[in-house]
Amino acid sequence: QVQLVESGGGLVQPGESLRLSCAASGSIFSIHAMYWYRQAPGNQRELVASITSDGKINYPESVKGRFTISRDNAKNTGYLQLNSLKPEDTAVYYCSADIQDRRYGPPLNYWGQGTQVTVSS
Repeated sequence: QVQLVESGGGLVQPGESLRLSCAASGSIFSIHAMYWYRQAPGNQRELVASITSDGKINYPESVKGRFTISRDNAKNTGYLQLNSLKPEDTAVYYCSADIQDRRYGPPLNYWGQGTQVTVSS
């Protein structure tokens, strides 16, 4: 079984920063793309960052320049640095990853349980 566990959320004031982590554990042969999504109350879940296994990164315009995604393949861990946070960034942030659990198996998509980020003065 593969698990993803997010951490690093919390309550911050506008303009402050947070660093979210996503640790993958279990039967892992290879982690392909990693993603960060967020979902605010009453809103649809939206993709805020993605990174491929070879480091190709994408962001939507709403977070470009403020959020930075990265990964440490040796630790099977992904990160999302959130800078210059705004109240509208308040949401539950979810990590997702396409993970191959055996050499000849297909990658499957896994999700973490989410971590709350609240930006308020």
